[in-house]
Amino acid sequence: MLLTAQQMKSAEEKAFAAGATPEGLMEVAGEGVFRCVRQFSRQCGTAVVYCGKGHNAGDALVAARHLQASGWRIVIRLAFPAGELAPLTKQHLESLQGCEILSLPPDVRGEPLLLIDGLLGIGVTGSPREPLAGLIREMNHLRHESGAFIVAIDLPSGLEATTGEIFDPCVRADLTVTLGFGKTGLFDDGATGHVGRLAVVPLPRVEAPVDGDASSVATAPGLRALMPLRDFDTHKGTYGRIGIVAGSPGYLGAARLCSSAAVLAGGGLVTLYALPETYDKLSLLVIPEVMVKRVDSYAEVLRERHDVLAIGPGLGREHDQEVRDLVEKAPVPCVVDADALNAVSEGNHGAALFSHCAGPRLLTPHPGEMERLDPQRGRFRRFWAEEFVAVTAVTLLLKGARTIVAAKDQPVSYNTTGNPGMGSGGMGDVLTGVCAALMGEGRLPRHAAVLGAWLCGRAAEIAIFNGTESQESLSATAVIAFLGRAFESLRNGDY
Repeated sequence: MLLTAQQMKSAEEKAFAAGATPEGLMEVAGEGVFRCVRQFSRQCGTAVVYCGKGHNAGDALVAARHLQASGWRIVIRLAFPAGELAPLTKQHLESLQGCEILSLPPDVRGEPLLLIDGLLGIGVTGSPREPLAGLIREMNHLRHESGAFIVAIDLPSGLEATTGEIFDPCVRADLTVTLGFGKTGLFDDGATGHVGRLAVVPLPRVEAPVDGDASSVATAPGLRALMPLRDFDTHKGTYGRIGIVAGSPGYLGAARLCSSAAVLAGGGLVTLYALPETYDKLSLLVIPEVMVKRVDSYAEVLRERHDVLAIGPGLGREHDQEVRDLVEKAPVPCVVDADALNAVSEGNHGAALFSHCAGPRLLTPHPGEMERLDPQRGRFRRFWAEEFVAVTAVTLLLKGARTIVAAKDQPVSYNTTGNPGMGSGGMGDVLTGVCAALMGEGRLPRHAAVLGAWLCGRAAEIAIFNGTESQESLSATAVIAFLGRAFESLRNGDY
């Protein structure tokens, strides 16, 4: 659920009336921030804590206490004299032993540099004034010039919590750890570049009001129920017969990525269908676990037995009519991506064709493909997605830096995982394969979409923060290699 700033304040007040204390909530919030930092940091370094006057700074100082205990050097940058801090925040500052309070930016070289934004909370609006504005600019400068990793507590300072308006200056966070519930402003289309990766730390006794926005935020604790442990007495038939229609001359890699991802995401039996001109090459290209079956026409795929079909990656446009027929007539659930979406868009088939398909459909367009299906016309991404599924009754996974999953009469879900390294070719092919495998086990398209987006994004994160990749070197192949770790991370309840 998403809350406005006022709704969040009311929820906290009710929690206090029910016995919660500011001290208790601050401890939970600070420890949650620490756990998030630990998830995204390979080694200890210097953590610079930027403190305003209020409890947002107190949360940051609790996190600093945990970081210090785990080996981080702690540096404090105060926006105001210590005597002006809120009493609880001042208490946490005084309890920190061995930290440095600096009046100038730290000079840190050759080690990890973490900046914690505890300047402004959700109750502040308007453009930050000095000295806060100067500290925000300092943080952004250190990020740009020194590669500092910025963690914002609850929201980036300078971002309006309810509307998402970006004031000048505004912290450009790499990770925002929001407390209790997602704030509506964090999900505004224009806010994503300042919010970065998003994590939600639940607060005890803080309950959502009945009038909150029903949209959901995809987090591991909320998704674990969709990934139960497998029963011991199962076999390959239990986990789905996945058919994949992908690849064409010049685009064979898309077929390999999609089929490999389906295998590594748990697909029981994965079959890749190939036309005569690609059969020999695909047979040699795919991983051994993928079966390659030659067909003279994609119409033959309709006669095969499947639990789910994935259609589109790297197909090209030579067989648009056959592809449209397959999308429309396949009686099993289908993941429709890439050139299959383009084939349906040709001649304005789009909404009309998807409204009468023979089975459930999950569409996974990037913004360009979605524009061809249904022009955005200035709508916010959320409304664009909601209005499309209301007409077509498909499930829509609208890719982007903040991927959205929408289905008719269901609340929108926002994905939280991923990083800019995913802005390279083949990532969508991997997602299609993962979603197909998840649907092959019998999951609803919406559940498969929410899980698939989270898992692919988390695999990309693990490849960088726990593997050997950088944002520049990250490839779709690396994401596939870390899918197993992503499933483990989901079950561990990571952020």
